[in-house]
Amino acid sequence: MRRQRAKHAPVPVVSSYRGRGFRQAALWLAAAPALPGLALILIRPLGMRFSGFLLMALAAVLLAEGYLQRWASRSRAGWWCQLAFRAALALVLVPLVLIETCVIHEGRKEPPQEPADAVIVLGAGVNGNQPSLSLKTRLDAALVYLKADPDVPVVLTGGQGYGEEITEAQCMYNYLTENGVDGDQLILEEAATTTAENFAFSRELLMEAGVDPSADTVAVVTNDFHIARAKLLAARNGYGHAVGVPAELPWVHLQINYYLREAFAMVKSFLLD
Repeated sequence: MRRQRAKHAPVPVVSSYRGRGFRQAALWLAAAPALPGLALILIRPLGMRFSGFLLMALAAVLLAEGYLQRWASRSRAGWWCQLAFRAALALVLVPLVLIETCVIHEGRKEPPQEPADAVIVLGAGVNGNQPSLSLKTRLDAALVYLKADPDVPVVLTGGQGYGEEITEAQCMYNYLTENGVDGDQLILEEAATTTAENFAFSRELLMEAGVDPSADTVAVVTNDFHIARAKLLAARNGYGHAVGVPAELPWVHLQINYYLREAFAMVKSFLLD
């Protein structure tokens, strides 16, 4: 008699290809934001490292969502994990979107028309002894504002950071006096290293100059993306009526980068400053 051959289950070739194809698709999907993100991080002169990190985070989210989607299609535990992941993502993104809306709204307001009792110019980076692009835009905005009220006391606040030959306050003083501002009008605050310290240390100098920050109007000159956080920290330090004088960065890609970063900085300042 002829012996019957044992029957074997067919090899799941199709499912193997599907698994391999899914992994490749997930990797390609994650690579789309990851590659430009890595480029933005490595090319420092572009000034968009934060946007690069955001793109890398987006790549990680897409990769995780892709694998959770595949797991969810196979088991109930995977479905619950995917639901928890999406819920956590929503809990992070929804508040950030609301904060970003506030940041944009405050940054796009027109400068105040009424005269202020005092002006504070917030410091930013100094390249050697010259103002960085961000600081220069603030100083140019201050020059425009001071033309309408040339006698108001002005506090220039900012200490000395790494790689800076002089303090931010001294750099601002040099720039403003070279452009026609009376040096007797300027008050230097050279110790602050954070925005919160800018307001705390400037408050004492304003009171010495006869200005009551809790009751008088204080115009705060800073970049447009920074206005919302500056007003938050001013209020926390006892400034009763701080108004923003926004300075706009010249290039759109920098505006996008710093506006995105500021939402996260707002969270940090709200919790820690």
